[in-house]
Amino acid sequence: MTKLYLPLLALICYGATAFAAEPVTYQLSTHILDINTGKPAPDVTVRLEKQQNKQWITLSQSKTDNNGRVGNFLPQTSNNFGIYKLIFETGDYFAAQKQQSIYPYVEVVFQIKENTHYHIPITLSANGYSTYRGN
Repeated sequence: MTKLYLPLLALICYGATAFAAEPVTYQLSTHILDINTGKPAPDVTVRLEKQQNKQWITLSQSKTDNNGRVGNFLPQTSNNFGIYKLIFETGDYFAAQKQQSIYPYVEVVFQIKENTHYHIPITLSANGYSTYRGN
């Protein structure tokens, strides 16, 4: 009886391994550093949009984690070329910090031209921000 179950067990195990999903990799990540505190900005809503026919289409939305990061924007495909923007909804973040800010949100527009990783972080204060392409 055991001889009958072993091949079946092997087939089930092999089948599960053969059809296991490959891990998803992402082409775009971001990070927010609050330069007033020198710490990451957690729980900030960040929206990713893509320009199509001169209109913006929302692709996804996420909140920064405790390290101020979102690492799972834009699943890696063979061609994500185009113009995108990240919209950081900073007004609620500053309100939670009991700070007044002139920036209810920050928009960063950028272009993906290569099949490499793009890290688009911002450094942020209540009265200013800066962005760059990180790694």
